[in-house]
Amino acid sequence: MSLLLATLLLLLSTHSALALRICSFNVRSFGKSKKANCNAMDVIVKVIKRCDIILLMEIKDSNNIICPTLLERLNGEKLVSVKASYLYHDYQAGDADVFSREPFVVWFQSPHTAVKDFVIVPLHTTPETSVKEIDELADVYMDVKRRWKAENFIFMGDFNAGCSYVPKKAWKNIRLRTDPKFIWLIRDQEDTTIKKSTNCAYDRIVLRGQEIVTSVVPQSNSIFDFQKAYGLTEEKALDVSDHFPVEFKLQSSRAFTNSKESVSPKKKKKTSRA
Repeated sequence: MSLLLATLLLLLSTHSALALRICSFNVRSFGKSKKANCNAMDVIVKVIKRCDIILLMEIKDSNNIICPTLLERLNGEKLVSVKASYLYHDYQAGDADVFSREPFVVWFQSPHTAVKDFVIVPLHTTPETSVKEIDELADVYMDVKRRWKAENFIFMGDFNAGCSYVPKKAWKNIRLRTDPKFIWLIRDQEDTTIKKSTNCAYDRIVLRGQEIVTSVVPQSNSIFDFQKAYGLTEEKALDVSDHFPVEFKLQSSRAFTNSKESVSPKKKKKTSRA
C-alpha cells in the first residue's frame, strides 16, 4: 500500500474563517469493511466535517474507493492552497532509514489566517521504532529548511509517543523534545486512546516557529472525544477507531489583529497629584 493511500490530508475548510481547525486522526484500518459500516462512516464523516485540514491515517484502499466516497459526503470552500510538497527520503550518509512510512511533506499557503503559510509533516510510526522515528523528524525539519524558505512547521500524527513505546527515560534521546523551540501541544499526561484499559498519549501535535506558535487560538489544542460527543458506547466507538483525533486552531488574520489591538498598551492620562 502506498504512502499516499496510508496517509491522507484533506483540505475541507467548511467553516466561517474565524479560525482554521487542524486535526490528526488515526482511523485504524479504514478499508472496505469499515466503509460498509454505515454507523462508523457517519461518525467518521462528522469528525472530518469539524476540521478545515485533517490528516487521516491507516487508510487501506488500494482501489482508491475511500477518498472519493469521503469527498462525495464533504463540501466546502478551500481557504488554503498547496505551495509545494515532496516525499522525504532518508538518504543521509551513515544514517539508517528509520521511517516505516516516510513523511509526505506539504507546504500550505493560508491567506486568511494570522500565519500566512505553514508546513505540515505527518508521521505514523511503527510502535517498536517510535523513539527513533520521532527523533528523525528533526532531520526532516532541517531538510525542509534547506529546500524551502519556510519558518512555520506542524508535525502531527500517531507518533505512538506514550506508555511502553516511548518510556520516560527515552525522551532525552528525542531532539524534537530536547530542543525547546519545538512546542508540544498534546501533553504526555493526555489520553488519546478510546479503550478504558489504556491511558496513552500516542497522538501528538508539535509546532516550530514563533509566528505559528503565537497564532494558536488559546485552549484550542485538545483531544476530540467523539465517543462522548456522539453518545457512543465503547464498542461502537471502537468500530470507528481506537484513537481519538487531536486538534488545534489557528487564529484568523482578522481575529489576530483585533486581539493585538485589544491588548496593546494605552497611553495613560496624566492625573494631578493631591
